[in-house]
Amino acid sequence: MCAEGPFDLIIADPPYGDTSLPWDRRVQGWIPVALALLKPSGSMWVFGSMRYFLVHGVPDGWKYAQDIVWEKHNGSGFAVDRFKRVHEHVVQFYPQHVPWADVWNSPQTTPDAQRKLVKRRKSRPPHMGDIPSSSYQSEDGGPRIMRSVVEMRSMHGRAIHPTEKPSSLVEILIRTSCPPNGLVGDFFAGSASAGEAALMSGRHYVGCEVDPRMARKAQDRLSSLLPLGDAA
Repeated sequence: MCAEGPFDLIIADPPYGDTSLPWDRRVQGWIPVALALLKPSGSMWVFGSMRYFLVHGVPDGWKYAQDIVWEKHNGSGFAVDRFKRVHEHVVQFYPQHVPWADVWNSPQTTPDAQRKLVKRRKSRPPHMGDIPSSSYQSEDGGPRIMRSVVEMRSMHGRAIHPTEKPSSLVEILIRTSCPPNGLVGDFFAGSASAGEAALMSGRHYVGCEVDPRMARKAQDRLSSLLPLGDAA
């Protein structure tokens, strides 16, 4: 388990325990460790299925903050499902003794809704006689706060790890909940997509991975990005 810290933000993508695959076993005991290694202004984003969160509920010592839905371009399904699963949940928690207003936060905005001036023409109705058309300007757009459903392609066909998350998706969480130059702790590093997101957004990173083979691949991935930031 991660012994570094304290962290400004913790990213966790634990096994969901939804399948019979050997590696898909729910891990016990990591949540109290995460709480102990978090700064007072910090929070934790956890990936999971709805079944995973219903089983675990809100962990002891934590409060629920908010959640987003990652909508994927493809998905999976089990025999008992009535719909193909094309989404996953990401839930934010923070320490229960800390006021939500004291938790570091930087709301993200959508890049396609910037404020702009639009010139429109206004036509006169025929019954008003021979009055020429006129034009006027109005202001459209935002910027608007990012929506809680994030549509993004999965890593299908190019993933290093079987359940790898897009680094651009994790980067949204990091920019929202970790201050610049802050420290991100990744408790289930896998291929270190969170590490790539942290370094590309100007944060530092510590990742933990129990599979030695995957840990080497993660280290190679991060080494190719250095010296953009610090990683461990």
